[in-house]
Amino acid sequence: MDKTTEKASLYDNLDQMPVRELLENINREDHKVPEVVRGQIPRIEALVEAAYARMREGGRLFYLGSGTSGRLGIVDASECPPTYGVPHGWVIGLIAGGEGAIRKAVEFAEDSLTQGWVDLQAHRVNSGDFVIGITASGTTPYVLGAMEACRTHGIATGGITCNAGAPLSEKVDFPIEAVVGPEFVTGSTRMKAGTAQKLLLNMISTSLMIRLGRVKGNRMVDMQLANEKLVDRGTRMVMDETQLDYEAAKALLLKHGSVRAALEAAS
Repeated sequence: MDKTTEKASLYDNLDQMPVRELLENINREDHKVPEVVRGQIPRIEALVEAAYARMREGGRLFYLGSGTSGRLGIVDASECPPTYGVPHGWVIGLIAGGEGAIRKAVEFAEDSLTQGWVDLQAHRVNSGDFVIGITASGTTPYVLGAMEACRTHGIATGGITCNAGAPLSEKVDFPIEAVVGPEFVTGSTRMKAGTAQKLLLNMISTSLMIRLGRVKGNRMVDMQLANEKLVDRGTRMVMDETQLDYEAAKALLLKHGSVRAALEAAS
C-alpha cells in the first residue's frame, strides 16, 4: 500500500531553517487540514447517525487506537463526562499497551492482531455498542484485528485514517479518510494527521452529545461543577435564563447540582 502519511515531506533541509521559517511552513501545512476534514462531512454524518442510533438506546461509544491516535481517543472520551455530565463508561477510549501507553510508548503493543479485541471484551462490548478504530496509517494490527472481530460479532464500526484506500476502510462500516498529505517532518503523524483526527473526534462527540440532549441552546447545561471556573460559568448561565442576581443564581445552582436542574427548579 502506498501510504501518503509516509511520503517525504514537501520541505527539505529542515535542520538548516531559521525558526521563523520553520513556524511559517508548519502553519502553511496545518492550514490544509480543515479543508480535508470538510470534504469528509458526508462520511462523518453517516457515522454520527449510526452511532447515535445505538447510543440513544443505551449503547456505548468506543475509541480504539495506538500511539497518538489512541491518546487522542482517550482525551476525547475522558472529556465527555465533565463537559456533558454523561456517565463514565458511556464513551470509552482504549489504547494499545494499556493505560501505561498514555504517557510512555509501549514497544510493539500495536502489532498484535488479537489484543484490541481482548481489550474490548474486557468492557463486555456487544452489538448495541459502536466502535471507532483510529489509525493514521490505516494499517495498525491492533485496530484492524479488533475491527474484524467486531464485524464477526455484529458490532457496528467506524474508522478514521489519513490514507486513501487503507485496509481499515475495508474492515469498518463507516470509514472516514482524511488524507492530509505528507507530514512536515516525514512520517510524523502526530502533526497533520493528529490534528485531523482531533478535529474529527471533536465533530463526532460534540454532534452526538447535542443529539443526545446534552446541550440546551448552545450551553453545556449538564457539565460537572468541578471547579470555581465552571461554577462561575454555570452561575452566569442560570442568571441569563432566570434574571436572578449572581449570588442567588449561584445558590440555586449549587443547591441543585447542575444548570439543567437549577433551571428546571426555577421554571
